Amino acid sequence: MSDLEKDPAEVVGTGDCEGPTLELLEGREVVLGRSTTVRRLLPNKNRRMVGAWCFVDHYGPDDLTQRVDSYDVPGERGMHVPPHPHTSLQTVSWLFEGEIEHRDSVGSHAFVRPGELNIMTAGNGIAHSEVSTPDAPPMLHGAQLWVALPDGVRTTTPPAFNAYADLPELEFDGAHATVMIGTVAGVTSPAPAYTPLVGADITIEAGRTLALPLTSSNEYAVLVVDGSLTVGSLSPGFGEMVYLGAGRDVVELVASGNGVRFLLLGGEPFEEELVMWWNFIGRSHEEIVAARNAWQTAISTGDPRFPMVPGYDGDPLPAPPLPATTLKPRPRSR
Repeated sequence: MSDLEKDPAEVVGTGDCEGPTLELLEGREVVLGRSTTVRRLLPNKNRRMVGAWCFVDHYGPDDLTQRVDSYDVPGERGMHVPPHPHTSLQTVSWLFEGEIEHRDSVGSHAFVRPGELNIMTAGNGIAHSEVSTPDAPPMLHGAQLWVALPDGVRTTTPPAFNAYADLPELEFDGAHATVMIGTVAGVTSPAPAYTPLVGADITIEAGRTLALPLTSSNEYAVLVVDGSLTVGSLSPGFGEMVYLGAGRDVVELVASGNGVRFLLLGGEPFEEELVMWWNFIGRSHEEIVAARNAWQTAISTGDPRFPMVPGYDGDPLPAPPLPATTLKPRPRSR
């Protein structure tokens, strides 16, 4: 997924991390592509990373049978994100409802479906597109997340795409979890991770309490995607995220009367400074400029760093103008 803001802010994360805490993170609406609005939870004005998770968009549920006449293409259905680039990150695509077609510059062609993980590793450069197909299911609801890659692998790991249709699951008393990435309660996903990382899709039955085991050296957050829950003094509802900090061996989560579904996101605090601008992650202003220049060259005359996406019918997405000032570090949290 692309960050399509016309004037994207620069974001730099650092490795500081708090102990156990409770902090409500509210999303802000961002128009994505030509016909999708998302709630952006990370980067947030108060917190820019949770472990290596550095970007979280939650979208839907959207009824694709309804016409949308307020965007560039009246009546267009669902998600339409043209080919765009990424560097030094992994994209993690997860659906609760619907279907999205994925294509990328390493030749992958796949469909994102509920309960199936698609994870794309950018390395030094990759491009991809995401499109709702004409015969897609009527509802679209999902999350798109980015994981920052550490210095040791971020430019040397070859661009790659992996899809997992059969992920490990956990049954608790009154709750169920699908482990997307990393390890939860001793159960580990096969998805590639380059730092200690956790991602899980968890449901709790109405009125039940889940004592969820955690790793105390990791920091965590929960993103509610259906229903609501209570954690400590906070009761986040649909589309809200609570940052839990680090230093916990367990957290008690209480489902509302209608039950709850949420994403658990966590990982070891990311110690490296990183600069995020548009769809690029780097470590300096100069890296971002070089990536943007390579992409603009790629879409005009071609550049080996960003091959075009085979099979996509349409033009790639040009990069927005760089800010007039030098991209400089900001703290991981405010």
